[in-house]
Amino acid sequence: MIQVLLSGCGGRMGREVAKICEVSDCFEIAAGVDPVLPECAFPVYSTFNEVKEKIDVIIDFSFHTAITGLLAYAKKEKIPAVIATTAFTPEELAEIENASKEIPVFKSANMSIGVNLICELAQKAAKFLPDFDIEIVEKHHNQKVDAPSGTALMIADEIASVLPEKVEYVYDRHSVTQKRSKNEIGIHAIRGGTIVGEHEVIFAGHQEVVTITHTSYSREILANGAVCAAQYLVGKPAGMYNMKSMLNEA
Repeated sequence: MIQVLLSGCGGRMGREVAKICEVSDCFEIAAGVDPVLPECAFPVYSTFNEVKEKIDVIIDFSFHTAITGLLAYAKKEKIPAVIATTAFTPEELAEIENASKEIPVFKSANMSIGVNLICELAQKAAKFLPDFDIEIVEKHHNQKVDAPSGTALMIADEIASVLPEKVEYVYDRHSVTQKRSKNEIGIHAIRGGTIVGEHEVIFAGHQEVVTITHTSYSREILANGAVCAAQYLVGKPAGMYNMKSMLNEA
């Protein structure tokens, strides 16, 4: 059995991962880390330094500020880490990149296979529709704290990587009264109710519009993706891995 340390075990996604591991023949939650110390069926610690159990892999669905402690522990114990948390600062992203030189790190802003597929579709559309204006609209539940979502930024980054000219990300337009420039990607966030997650990429051209949409109906798809990533990561050499690298090896 692969022994998992679940970071953020008290959150919505942490509980989803725990449910999957509970009925799995391959995974077992050995311990959790969460400063709130939720009641779980496994030992829970407030910091990584307190963990005593033997761990094979870390799955992280916590808050971005926890990454420094997580990486310090993972590097010290030589444990691979699946990082599904979003909203990292540039400094935190640099920490993750540096850690991947010592341990295997799997990082994705979205663990859904479907979302990663629309990234590839959006890239292809951007190549074939170079004169179209690009807008991304994301919708999430009213408890989500970061905006725009990490997934929206991931989609924007994938599109920007294939465009011939440098683009600017524009978040809302209420503070500026001017025409839209050609070299920008608009990114918009909607928060309300219990929406699990919806991302729409809009390519607006002359007399036609192309849209690519992904809708999540359950957090289970993200938890499943994280568990698959953990299985993929165990035994890998140090380096940075993502959903694309996992799918290419499938």
